[in-house]
Amino acid sequence: MADSVENRMIAILAEQAVLQPSEIRPDATLSDLGIDSLGLVEAVFAIEEAFDIQVPFNANEPDKSEFDISTVASMVRAVEHLVAAQK
Repeated sequence: MADSVENRMIAILAEQAVLQPSEIRPDATLSDLGIDSLGLVEAVFAIEEAFDIQVPFNANEPDKSEFDISTVASMVRAVEHLVAAQK
């Protein structure tokens, strides 16, 4: 399951960043990928739709959200936890 979540997350982030999935590194930040605040909100919506989950994210205060957006890897882990919690 983890690989599937990771691959889907990378595809979502690559689409927002207009990059190839192979260009997405686990340690990359959203800034590294060129994803701005609007792109982040769009990515969160895409994540919620792709995984049928509710992401605890506040666009007005992203640094105070429970959803860790510090790196690609942290976002993948957060989504893995949210998906696992639904089961």
